[in-house]
Amino acid sequence: MTDHHRKGKLSPILKQATGITAVKGEGAYIQDKDGSRYLDFTSGIGVTSTGHCHPKVVAAAQQQVATMIHAQATTVMNPRLIELSEKLGEFTPDHIDAFFFSNAGTEVAEAALRLARHATGRPNMIVFHGGFHGRTMGSLSMTTSSVGLRAGLQPMMGGVVVAPFPHAHHYGWSLDEATDFCLRELDRIFVTYSAPKETAGMLIEPVQGEGGYVPANTRFLQGLRERCDKHGMLLIMDEVQAGFGRTGKFWAHEHFAVKPDLMMMAKGLASGFPISALGGAESLMGQGWPGSQGGTYGGNAVAAAAAIATIEVIQDEGLVDNAARMGKRLWDGLHALQKDYPEMDNIRGMGLMLGVEMRRDGQPDGDRAGRILKACEKRKLLMLRCGPYQEIVRWLPPLIVTQAQIDEALSIFEEALKETA
Repeated sequence: MTDHHRKGKLSPILKQATGITAVKGEGAYIQDKDGSRYLDFTSGIGVTSTGHCHPKVVAAAQQQVATMIHAQATTVMNPRLIELSEKLGEFTPDHIDAFFFSNAGTEVAEAALRLARHATGRPNMIVFHGGFHGRTMGSLSMTTSSVGLRAGLQPMMGGVVVAPFPHAHHYGWSLDEATDFCLRELDRIFVTYSAPKETAGMLIEPVQGEGGYVPANTRFLQGLRERCDKHGMLLIMDEVQAGFGRTGKFWAHEHFAVKPDLMMMAKGLASGFPISALGGAESLMGQGWPGSQGGTYGGNAVAAAAAIATIEVIQDEGLVDNAARMGKRLWDGLHALQKDYPEMDNIRGMGLMLGVEMRRDGQPDGDRAGRILKACEKRKLLMLRCGPYQEIVRWLPPLIVTQAQIDEALSIFEEALKETA
């Protein structure tokens, strides 16, 4: 076949954030087709928690590939899923002891929505402004991090009520003022928009991801817990990006002394293999209607084996503690830079999930953030942006990151700040 007749291309709207074709990954590094090595502080959007190709994860996946690749979970029992459920149960709150496995975060968001409606017999779900829960229609209807995700698809699914999130910096208030406002508005929703007896639950990221790396706070989340308990609603934590040690605790909600009824997890669960999970009490899971939890590829045996190995690596190598310590070093280093670069308007997040909001003349500066990323890429550091204006430079290194790599990245970031000033 001549080149003239060759066809088959990627969709033209699939745009890469970098100009790199990655052919190899190892630890905190990616190698391109020309042999250049890049320090990867994107982690595949928080997925490669143990770094690229951790030997223990690779070995577990290789062994499983040679044994059984696809044991369809609703047709035959896959022993890896039993093992993974037991392993996850070691780290989830005591009452969360049953798991449904799927492929991506968006699918467990859909599963959580279905289960909440089935278990309560109520139609509505409260979500919080700036949250990201996925791109499929139900999860997208609960996503408010960026209008671009929803553009051209309106109207969204009904039954979704958006409440304010205590993003104090955005409002220009103290954290207490923002929290008071958000709890007051939530109570107002119950008397103006969605009566408690019609509200199945609340879905929230304990640390918002795509919306701009904004942590919730203890008083706010405990306020949600109190209202859910009072009105018989379910509190659902989306731990897809913030879970598995990313924030310096195994689960982000642990920072806030609150327990969810349901937990969504994915991303860092299997070091790059596609697998996600919804966790809840067995009694709650059993209230889903027959056929409401399923899927052809969900809980794939190879992905499950990789997930078991990933959790063991996180545990054995002390990666949650490393995320806390390296996160503190990164936090301190960014604040030191902020003294000389006031355009770093706000630094926020937890652990190794930090965001730097770039502003100019009081306005979000997505252009500057984009130029900073290109300047970093030129110096062999890969980073991403987020936020509604793409104004947040996000720091998302693997949990195995070292002190030397943090310091190198900070040095490159400072050079990028200078170049793009």
